[in-house]
Amino acid sequence: MSADPAPAGTRVLVIGVGNPLMSDDGIGQRLLDALAARVTTDDTVEFLDAGTLGFMLLPRVEQCDALLALDAASVGGAPGDLRVFEGADFDEFVRQPRCSVHELGLHDLIDAARLTGALPARRALVGVQPERLGWGMTLSPSVEAALPAAIEAANGVLERWLAANRC
Repeated sequence: MSADPAPAGTRVLVIGVGNPLMSDDGIGQRLLDALAARVTTDDTVEFLDAGTLGFMLLPRVEQCDALLALDAASVGGAPGDLRVFEGADFDEFVRQPRCSVHELGLHDLIDAARLTGALPARRALVGVQPERLGWGMTLSPSVEAALPAAIEAANGVLERWLAANRC
């Protein structure tokens, strides 16, 4: 998978982060697919299966005005617990050690964007606490049950951002 620069006019980048071969780590892609199927937008929103690309995403992040990340995250709750981190809360959360289940996570990507002076003005993470991260193509029951609420949360953030851009 390549992370070429974002198409011209992209204002919101929605990324599904994770590895769908690692059970609950695939929640990011599942959320991405559900949100992309639900949202009707023009070319101002790009939906990207980011997998575990890490720094390869930097050109896309540098060119967007808003970044919505969907991922399995260590939110400190029970499996399936959902948290939305936005703005300063997002920045604080991604700075915490072990916030992500990935070796190279949002922390590194956001720091790189900050260093290049291209940090998106709007940043949010919809994170779901994983139950299992071993080999497997299905989500655990608790994470699967969190999907509807996580889709609603992500859709709410995206709709709010798009409405603000129309004003």
